[in-house]
Amino acid sequence: MDLQLTSKTAFVSGSTQGIGFAIARQLLQEGARVIINGRTSERVANAVAQLKADIPGAEVSGIAANFAHAAAVNELLASLPDIDILVNNVGIFELKPFADIADEDWTKFFEVNVMSGVRLSRALLPEMIKKNWGRVIFISSESGVNIPENMIHYGMTKTAMLSVSRGLATLTKNTAVTVNTILGGPTYSEGVAAAVEQIAAAQNQPVEQVKSGLSKTLNPTSLLQRFIDPDEIAHLAVYLSSPLSIATNGAALRADGGVLNTII
Repeated sequence: MDLQLTSKTAFVSGSTQGIGFAIARQLLQEGARVIINGRTSERVANAVAQLKADIPGAEVSGIAANFAHAAAVNELLASLPDIDILVNNVGIFELKPFADIADEDWTKFFEVNVMSGVRLSRALLPEMIKKNWGRVIFISSESGVNIPENMIHYGMTKTAMLSVSRGLATLTKNTAVTVNTILGGPTYSEGVAAAVEQIAAAQNQPVEQVKSGLSKTLNPTSLLQRFIDPDEIAHLAVYLSSPLSIATNGAALRADGGVLNTII
């Protein structure tokens, strides 16, 4: 299937690894020009080099910015070209009991996970509407619906993303611009992989055995019965980036492996 992305330029926040990196790679494979982002110039340079090695001839560049600081986001925006596709992927998470979550933690999580997408969308969405084409995608999580008891501040930000995304979609009425959210499920990112490998080494067990056991223990309602691969979420994100997805707007689409046991 031709996703008709060869003339499009995309910016993917938080894309030097994990889901963001997978989305950037698949957009490049579809012929789009892609600008990636990470917190440090070194991480960005390494990711750009990897993408160019994976996809010869790919039009990929990168900009370093720490989304915890509004000034850094403004500097990034000033250096961006005209953007057709915005993927709001950057995010942070941690395990912490509710009583131990300080005010500063709530503010930090909201600043990075929510305000990053607000600031980028505020700058880029009006131009998309003006030219009558564009895609904005928020990478949320099933944790925005099924709030984890030890990650309430994280879950709150993922719920907020749903509200922002749906509200922005109402601004695109009668245009060829769409705004959608992906509810991702438990994903085998680099951080999760490192933790699994440490547990496997400590228990002297095969990594795949520990990985499978943890997935089923931590996510008993999963229908997939394993961790999701970042590429499997990227498939949906790249489709939503395509002109072919015009009828999907203002939606929250699940790529959660069936963890959520609700109908919607």
